[in-house]
Amino acid sequence: MKTKLLIVLTLVALQANAQLKPVSYHDGNQKLNGFASQPSKSLSKKPGILILPAWKGISNHSKETAEKLAGLGYHAFIADIYGEGNYPSNVEEAGKQSGKYKNDYKLYQKRISLALEQLVKSGANADNIVIIGYCFGGTGALEAARGGLPVQGVVSFHGGLGKDASRPNEPVKTKVLVLHGADDPYVPQKDIDAFQKEMKDGKADWQMVYYGNAVHAFTEKESGNDNSKGAAYNEKADKRSWSDFMVFLNELFGSK
Repeated sequence: MKTKLLIVLTLVALQANAQLKPVSYHDGNQKLNGFASQPSKSLSKKPGILILPAWKGISNHSKETAEKLAGLGYHAFIADIYGEGNYPSNVEEAGKQSGKYKNDYKLYQKRISLALEQLVKSGANADNIVIIGYCFGGTGALEAARGGLPVQGVVSFHGGLGKDASRPNEPVKTKVLVLHGADDPYVPQKDIDAFQKEMKDGKADWQMVYYGNAVHAFTEKESGNDNSKGAAYNEKADKRSWSDFMVFLNELFGSK
């Protein structure tokens, strides 16, 4: 019985992911491979959500998020930041690749902009876009705000908050929501303090929500449940952060 149930659930997951449309696009000679998911019935404002994956690149988690958002009436697009030939196969490679874009934030912002173009091409209203990101992607969502990309809001799920101290704090025109594990060991207090000062200096419309007993990667089920490792799934934080995200979207676009 358990085996049959597992097979059914697997088939459902595969069917859901099959609804994602692979989209190839380019940054110069670099081929990028993203995924678009269109709602069967779009909300009236045709809002779009750009999804920036975690440091290992496009995953089942990001694909499931795209399908979930499409089911709620949003156009969704998963960005490919690294590009074909550069996908990490282990944590060492993921660290190297993500570090490249954290250091070269202008290249990161450019790759995000290119993905935004694909989201609009897929049917989203260019005036009604939100960028969300997980872990490394959460850092990217904040870089989109820092770079003044033309979006209504950005949301960071357990993302890095820091930036080079030599970079000045600029005005932040988009709404910012940071969903943060209160016990995340990878985000030091100095980064939190600097980020909050950045938001205040930039006169941003911002929020930062802390989830108790949650560490890094609290929305990633494959991270296990051992908080002592620094990255672990937390069901309560996962559900609560999604709920807070939905409130954020409803404030921007309404529910119809």
